[in-house]
Amino acid sequence: MGKGGEQGGDSGEPAAQIRFYTWEEIQKHNLRTDKWLVIERKVYNVTKWANRHPGGQRVISHCAGEDATDAFQAFHINPTLVQKFLKPLLIGELAPGEPSQDRDKNSQLVEDFRTLRKTAEDMNLFRASPLFFSLYLGHIIAMEVLAWLMVSYFGTGWITTLILACILTTCQAQAGWLQHDFGHLSVFKKSSWNHIFHKFVIGHLKGASANWWNHRHFQHHAKPNIFKKDPDVNMLHIFVLGDTQPVEYGKKKLKYLPYNHQHEYFFLIFPPLLIPVYFQIQIISTMIRRRFWADLAWAISYYLRYFLTYIPFYGILGSLGLLTFVRFLESHWFVWVTQMNHIPMEIDSEKHRDWLSSQMAATCNIEQSFFNDWFTGHLNFQIEHHLFPTMPRHNFWKVKPLVKSLCAKYGVQYEEKPLGKAFVDIVGSLKKSGDLWLDAYLHK
Repeated sequence: MGKGGEQGGDSGEPAAQIRFYTWEEIQKHNLRTDKWLVIERKVYNVTKWANRHPGGQRVISHCAGEDATDAFQAFHINPTLVQKFLKPLLIGELAPGEPSQDRDKNSQLVEDFRTLRKTAEDMNLFRASPLFFSLYLGHIIAMEVLAWLMVSYFGTGWITTLILACILTTCQAQAGWLQHDFGHLSVFKKSSWNHIFHKFVIGHLKGASANWWNHRHFQHHAKPNIFKKDPDVNMLHIFVLGDTQPVEYGKKKLKYLPYNHQHEYFFLIFPPLLIPVYFQIQIISTMIRRRFWADLAWAISYYLRYFLTYIPFYGILGSLGLLTFVRFLESHWFVWVTQMNHIPMEIDSEKHRDWLSSQMAATCNIEQSFFNDWFTGHLNFQIEHHLFPTMPRHNFWKVKPLVKSLCAKYGVQYEEKPLGKAFVDIVGSLKKSGDLWLDAYLHK
C-alpha cells in the first residue's frame, strides 16, 4: 500500500490490478514533476497529461496531492465525458480505511455541499435561458451600431466623441461579462459551442485571447486569493495584500514601493493601467509566445473592424486615441467590479480547505438590484458563481437561499454588502495591509 505509482499513469496504460494508497502517500505527489490527484476516491497520475489539459496545466497542478472531486465537478459540464481522458491515468484507489477527504476536512460539510449541488441540478439551475443570452448579446451589438450611427450623423465633436467613448466602453464591459459566461461553459450544453462563442465574443468583440483568459481565470477559481496559485493576487510587488504578506515584506525590509501609501497610489496605477497596459501586453505576448494563432486571428478581426469603422471619421491617430481612452475607462469599470469581491476578503497561503470553505473565505456578494446585476454582469453573486462556475448567472438568485442555509448550518460566514461599501472596502483593505507592512518594516 502506498508504493505503487509506476503502473498506469505515466505509461498511459491502466494498472493491471487495483492498488490502494493512503493520503500520506498521495500528498507527497504534489510537485511540478510528479502530480497525483483524487477524484471520487480514485487516484490519478496526471504528471505527463497536465500539459495537455484544456484548462491549462497550472490549474490541474494546483490540485495535486488533494481530493479534487469538487473542483472537477465545478469546472466540467459533462464529467462523464471527461472520464474517458482520466481512465488511462488511473493508478489506484484510496485504501478502504482512508477518509474520502484529505487533511481532516469536515466530511459531513463536504457531503452536504455535494447534496446541495445535486439539488441545484434537479432544479434545472444549470440550464441556461437562450432568450437571456440572446438578448444580452443583442444589446451589445445594438450599442455598437448606435455608436456608429451617432458619429455618422452628429460628427466628431468633443461632446459626441465623449458620448461615443462611453457607449463603446459599455460595449466592452458588457462583452467582458458575456465572454465570461461562455468561458465558464454556462450557456450551451455542449462545450464546443461555448468555446466557439467564447472565441467570438472575447476575440472579435474585445480583441483578447480565449486561451489566455482560460489559463489565467481557472486558476483564480480553483484557488481564489491563494498566493502562488491565484494569479489575481500576484501584484508584482506593486501592492501587498491581506494580513500575512505585508508582515512578511516588512520583516524582510522589502520596500519596492511605499506600501503605507498604496491605498492612495492605487487610484493612479491599478484602475487606469490594468487593461490598457498590463493586460494588453500580457495578452499579445501570450498569444505569440504560446502560438495561440486562432486567438490572434480573432483579435486581429476586432482591430480590423474597429479601425475600418472609425478611421474614416477620426483618422489613424484619432482612432487609436479613442480606443486607448475606451480601454482606460473600461479598466476602471473592470477593476472596481472584480476587486470588490476579493481584495477585502482573506488573502493568504494555501490552507487546503474544502471547496465550500475556501470559496467562502475568498469571496463576498453585493446586494442585488437590476442595476447591480447589469453593471457587474451578475458578479454581485460572486459566492454562488465561485461555488458553481458553470451555472448560468440568471439562476444565481435561485440557489442563493440554499447556499445561505448551508453556510448557517456550519457557521461559515456569508458576507453581503451594498455596492458603495464594497468599493470603499477595497481602499480600506489596502490601507490596512499597508499599515501592517509599515509596522513590521519599522518595528519587527
